Amino acid sequence: MIEHCSNVARVKRRAYREWAYWGKPVPSFGDPRARLLILGLAPGAHGANRTGRVFTGDASGDLLYRVLHETGFASQPHSRSIDDGLLLRDAYIAASVRCAPPDNKPARDEVARCRQYLEREIDLLSRVRVVVALGKLAFDNYLDILRDRGVIRSRSAFVFAHNAHHKIARGQPELIASYHPSQQNTSTGKLTEAMFREVFLRARGVISANGDSHA
Repeated sequence: MIEHCSNVARVKRRAYREWAYWGKPVPSFGDPRARLLILGLAPGAHGANRTGRVFTGDASGDLLYRVLHETGFASQPHSRSIDDGLLLRDAYIAASVRCAPPDNKPARDEVARCRQYLEREIDLLSRVRVVVALGKLAFDNYLDILRDRGVIRSRSAFVFAHNAHHKIARGQPELIASYHPSQQNTSTGKLTEAMFREVFLRARGVISANGDSHA
């Protein structure tokens, strides 16, 4: 994956020929005291791999940040570059894989190698009350972590479906599944903006129900 994201940064896309691509592992982004953790798949080859910030500079990010702004989790509705002033409010975004994979499809061993970084973040984000998993890979990866830690017995009881809401165990963040905001899903109508907004309104409801202050 590192070879791939470096090669993409060198060759570039014609539309971004003047950009100095990031071209390396992309860090997570957001509020370290967040009660919402958003778990994505991987950096986009010409999005985050170009800009250096997750979900920034591509169609997936355009939809995500617009909806996060509408539901109160982002300071502005768009994200164009790492220095555009965007702030996340009570939210933190991480990815299952930190480098842009070929064809946007990371191999299982690549997901496994990156998992240690996600696990460390999960441990540090002690205030999280709800996890929104964008896509089945992110959903399964999160459940694998819980299973391997002995929090759940298996993934079989947790079915992936858009806006499916799962309570895990006492003291554990609740889990909400969502279709990934990829251009493929939005262009085919599998995911609409209204459907996506409902996910984050549900997440907002979980946070409110927990009643703890973010101050």
